[in-house]
Amino acid sequence: MSRRAVILAGGRGTRLKPYTVVLPKPLMPIGDYPILEVVVRQLAKAGFNRITMAVNHQAELIKAFFGDGGRWGVPIDYSLEDAPLGTMGPLKLIADLPEHFLVMNGDILTNLDYAAFYDHHVRANNIFTISSMRRPHQVDYGVLESEGGKLTGFREKPSMSYEVSMGVYMVSRRAVAAIPAGKPYGFDHLMLDLLKAGTPASVRPFDGYWLDIGRPEDYAKAIDEFESLKDKFLHD
Repeated sequence: MSRRAVILAGGRGTRLKPYTVVLPKPLMPIGDYPILEVVVRQLAKAGFNRITMAVNHQAELIKAFFGDGGRWGVPIDYSLEDAPLGTMGPLKLIADLPEHFLVMNGDILTNLDYAAFYDHHVRANNIFTISSMRRPHQVDYGVLESEGGKLTGFREKPSMSYEVSMGVYMVSRRAVAAIPAGKPYGFDHLMLDLLKAGTPASVRPFDGYWLDIGRPEDYAKAIDEFESLKDKFLHD
């Protein structure tokens, strides 16, 4: 089966400063590799036979590193934004997208089975599929419950759990048709517009390993854990 992937690699990485002053976020090193090279190796191993990188900020550095993809055995081409278009807006610039294709952020460290995720979406003929994960959130404060000015309950720094998007999606051309051309348009806009149209996205939960290295604490964790867990991400 022919599989196409679009990697979103045009962000400025503002949450990861000062690391990203010199390098674009997708080229930040994890062990011996930039995080984006880990992603490219995974996609090639999963049978993807074409990758398009949507680039903007420091695009020339990314293009110089990856070239035509020959080192990894998968053709790589580039779609350049003249101005930031958000998460989903760049898809409107790519004219030859197939009926179904993978879209993902370029700073994701995960052992998600990309091929199985792709195939599930195609079999179901979904308009849009989100790979999701449960993520705990520790509240830094004591939480008060009150009524009529009187305390009725108290929880000290409770932990809550949320289902969050992993930044990995399967997209159909039907979803791309809903994206306006030439203006910033994010994942949040598309999800709300699909809900409003009565064609909501599907959600596929994942319970493996996932880190978005966009936050300094998660980047530090990825550096600490990558070597010991390398076989989870890069295996023969």
